[in-house]
Amino acid sequence: MAPDNDRGDQPDFQRLRAEMVERHIAARGVRDMLVLGAMNSVPREKFVPEELAPHAYEDQPLPIPGRQTISQPYIVAYMVEALALQGGEKVLEVGAGSGYAAAVLGEIAKDVFAIERVAQLATTAAGNLSDAGYTNVHVRHADGTEGWAEEAPFDAILVSAGAPRVPRALLHQLRTGGRMVVPIGTDPRAQELIRITRTGEDDYEREDIADVRFVPLIGREGWELEEEEAQRSRPRVIQKAPAVSMSLPGAIASSGTSFTDVADADLTPLLERIGDARVVLIGEASHGTSEFYRLRAEITKRLIAEKGFGFVAIEGDWPDAARIDHYVRQRDIPPSEWTAFSRFPTWMWRNEETRAFVDWLHAHNTERPWDQRAAFYGLDLYSLYSSVRQVVSYLEDVDPDLAAVARHRYGCLTPWEADPAAYGHAALLGYYRSCERDVTHMLVELLEKRQQFELHDGERFLDAEQNAALVRAAEQYYRTMYYGSRASWNLRDSHMFDTLKRLLDFHGPKSKAVIWAHNSHTGDASATEMSSRGEHNIGQLCRQAFGDSAYSIGFGTYDGTVAAASEWDGPMEVKAVRPAHPQSYERLFHMTNTPGLMLPLRSDANATSREGLLKPRLERAIGVIYRPETELASHYFEATLPEQFDEYVWVDHTSSVTPLDTAMLEGLPETYPFGV
Repeated sequence: MAPDNDRGDQPDFQRLRAEMVERHIAARGVRDMLVLGAMNSVPREKFVPEELAPHAYEDQPLPIPGRQTISQPYIVAYMVEALALQGGEKVLEVGAGSGYAAAVLGEIAKDVFAIERVAQLATTAAGNLSDAGYTNVHVRHADGTEGWAEEAPFDAILVSAGAPRVPRALLHQLRTGGRMVVPIGTDPRAQELIRITRTGEDDYEREDIADVRFVPLIGREGWELEEEEAQRSRPRVIQKAPAVSMSLPGAIASSGTSFTDVADADLTPLLERIGDARVVLIGEASHGTSEFYRLRAEITKRLIAEKGFGFVAIEGDWPDAARIDHYVRQRDIPPSEWTAFSRFPTWMWRNEETRAFVDWLHAHNTERPWDQRAAFYGLDLYSLYSSVRQVVSYLEDVDPDLAAVARHRYGCLTPWEADPAAYGHAALLGYYRSCERDVTHMLVELLEKRQQFELHDGERFLDAEQNAALVRAAEQYYRTMYYGSRASWNLRDSHMFDTLKRLLDFHGPKSKAVIWAHNSHTGDASATEMSSRGEHNIGQLCRQAFGDSAYSIGFGTYDGTVAAASEWDGPMEVKAVRPAHPQSYERLFHMTNTPGLMLPLRSDANATSREGLLKPRLERAIGVIYRPETELASHYFEATLPEQFDEYVWVDHTSSVTPLDTAMLEGLPETYPFGV
């Protein structure tokens, strides 16, 4: 083990290291105590250039010699965790860099053999490891794709660069039962992190576990790019002072409908463009901006009142949204003992802006017959255990015997109720059996009794069916989300789309839906860099399924304030939104000098502005987490706006949503969805 020899003239590295492990590694889901201990022991400051030592414990990659980078600590931690080391192994690392990941491995394994193809880095890595006291890590200057044959076989292999395919030499050097973690992708700019387990002489199992971006793996069985060419293949070229057309902002301003305040916006031209669309997807560029919520609500009111839209479906959990649905349609449902939208991020739906729309919908429905009342549903799948309870409760009323079966089958998930992600971790690493078969059988058996149950109450059966489908999807989601793979994103948005189709079928062939979700869900993913990662979303699926009968509206802003947290499960803060990046669509719209603008983007719209917007640019996305200090890396992605949305709504300066003050809710009926 390496001693911690922080210099007196440097920051308190030991304290910074402990904070890094707690905030950026353990808090993001890494649970292996050996890995956490290793990350807390390796002095990262010894593996970065001296002038960057004060930044050693920030969760970001840092430049090192040879035009390379040292990976961010979190990436190193979860790659090492994916190897499932128990201690005492022989490990091969390909792409030693400065030696940091090799040191982390050296804290756990008996021996580590690290290969680096850049001579300068190989020398630097060996020196860094020696200075840090690691005598069990051995460094070689060679082609890493060919492995280290004379030391094979290895219990584990970690590849820290992206390859077009798995090098066969490395496969052959893996011990039977051993695991290799390697980034693979046919695009040097983006890869899928996969784990390969050797199960026999010529048998291997593959698991896709994360979307990542590493420098290309150069070598005989890797990329044949020169390093300079590999550098040019990076996905974004960020300019500090990019050239901007002086005429385009004016063309944009003259092509749209401007407004000064959300309350005064003329929505009639927008409604005319929506026409006879069956599905209208209304986005938001953040989960905490008041103007987005208020304008989205005003558009929705008009769609319901004038165009006969029958329900709103939000990026929220089904059971929570059901509480609102019971209230707005005034269903005769006993009040629940739990509070709607009470888990993180509470402000996303528990805010004054949403409450105002809910109250309007309740009043709008009051004088209408039951079959003409607009409904309110949730599309998301995070409510695993709430949905389990709803299914069991329903079955206890209509089929007590099947309820007993449900309790038994869903019991597989019970140990993980406090932390569903822990279930995914345990199932993925083989510590616990998967519950997939149990929850799938439960859904199938419920559907087999559809005709019998629907006779009692079609609405209640829909609720039970959706909750059972949600449990099945959520079980899959928590098994795939642990490493943040594209599979988890695609599963979630596919579930949203399947829920939408189920609702449209339930409400009949003439039904119409409004979707409320983030821009990253409602816009067509194929027009963004999401597609290069193999991701799709509900916006893309709707466009494929409904064609021009789906109308997608995106939102954007230049600056202002936003309600967001600094980390997951952190407290809500009102944060200042930084002025948009010079290469972004937001900066371009800011140059129109309009406080608000609604711009049509379909091919039959104004040709001059649309053509000018077809050049891919950066687009900002703020979710429930906002980190202005790393905004370019954390909150921007590349997109082609006119192919992503049918309409873009611009609000230059915005403000945060107002979270509900629960004290204001006293005296309201027990059925009020935001009650405490």
